[in-house]
Amino acid sequence: MMELMMDRLSTLLAQFGMHASTVFAAPMPAELFITASERTARLHLLRHGELWFQLGQQQMVRISEPSLLLLPRPATHRLTALAGAQPELVSATLRFDGGLDNPLTLALPDYVLIPLRDIPMLHSNLDWLFAEAFAAHCGKNAVLNRLFELTMIQLLRHMMASNTLATGMMAGLADLRLAKAVTLMHDQPSRAWTIAELAAAASMSRATFAARFHKVVGITPAEYLASWRVSLTQKLLREGRPIALIADEVGYESPSALARTFRRKTGNSPREWLQMQINGVVPPDLASGGT
Repeated sequence: MMELMMDRLSTLLAQFGMHASTVFAAPMPAELFITASERTARLHLLRHGELWFQLGQQQMVRISEPSLLLLPRPATHRLTALAGAQPELVSATLRFDGGLDNPLTLALPDYVLIPLRDIPMLHSNLDWLFAEAFAAHCGKNAVLNRLFELTMIQLLRHMMASNTLATGMMAGLADLRLAKAVTLMHDQPSRAWTIAELAAAASMSRATFAARFHKVVGITPAEYLASWRVSLTQKLLREGRPIALIADEVGYESPSALARTFRRKTGNSPREWLQMQINGVVPPDLASGGT
């Protein structure tokens, strides 16, 4: 079962890999305030104590036991220690190869808050991470960064195994039959997939597959494939690849055909979108920081 889960994540993580950078590992001050302008995701691990969490201007949430708090997109948020609680916190920023609007982070909610007791598969890794964080070993930050990345992979496994998300890409990957079709599209985006081929991979009839895919993932298989191709295009544009070469790589007969789909999905041409990234313009759905 665990091997299957990793297979479902492999292409996703290979294309949109994450890079952690530890930024805090100490008894927490009275307050930490993080702004969306930092343009990174955040992963907080509360080892001990209690604190309040506030996302933007939303209502404060009390965290009263060791917990994991993930903000997968840039978000203004505040962590406030309860009086006398002296919380111990370890935090890292997360950057993704696909940038702010990569499909992995967009598939997750504004934040994920889970008590550590509810994630047993993370316990051995977190024991090591906490021990490293509050010691003074050589290469401490390098080790912590890798452990944070491993924690993220294990968290994604947990979310798939527990069917945490009701709809979207991660819900599709959590569905064992739909995952076969989703993984095929991830692995071979340039192929002109038909409903019949994807349904056969999922061992369903065409009608059953199409209905279930739309119910679980939230869009049709054709729209999902188009979105995946556009996400790959964005990543390749960031890497300096010319649009003419990208079009063939992601399954379009011409750059103009890719550009039409790209504009329909993003509201901008590939050239306009890339210039926005160079200028540091935050996409509208991220600019509010989840508030």
